[in-house]
Amino acid sequence: MKQKPKYLVPTILVVAAVAAYFAWTKLDTPALPEGIVGANGRIEATEIDIAALTGGRIADIAAAEGQVVNAGDVLVQMDVVQLNAQKRQAEAQLRRASIAIETAKAMVAQAEAQERAAEAAVDQAQAMADAAAQKLARSEQLVKTNAVSQQVF
Repeated sequence: MKQKPKYLVPTILVVAAVAAYFAWTKLDTPALPEGIVGANGRIEATEIDIAALTGGRIADIAAAEGQVVNAGDVLVQMDVVQLNAQKRQAEAQLRRASIAIETAKAMVAQAEAQERAAEAAVDQAQAMADAAAQKLARSEQLVKTNAVSQQVF
């Protein structure tokens, strides 16, 4: 049996190291300018919480977990049955309020007309009272001057 030379393994290691060094320097890419980093990889966004403006049940989920989506993409469809019922109820309340406003306006107009009629009646009664007062004053004047007998009154 032959003995292995004791320098064979270290020599192979030195030759391999020199070959690796030359391969490394030949394949090395040029250095990037200072402050710039070059790398390959994948960037993943952190979790983003989304919320609807109103509460309700979800009818359909349009996006899968981890799926890439863009701004404006529909992610879920809300069940709008309850929202539509609330909308119809609000519309009915609006119609009732509009009718109440119109009724109040009509009542105000009627009250204003009654006020004008009452003012006219007051003016007429005042005119009659003024005429009666003038007639009384004239009659008293006639009685004082004996132009008319007191029996006429």
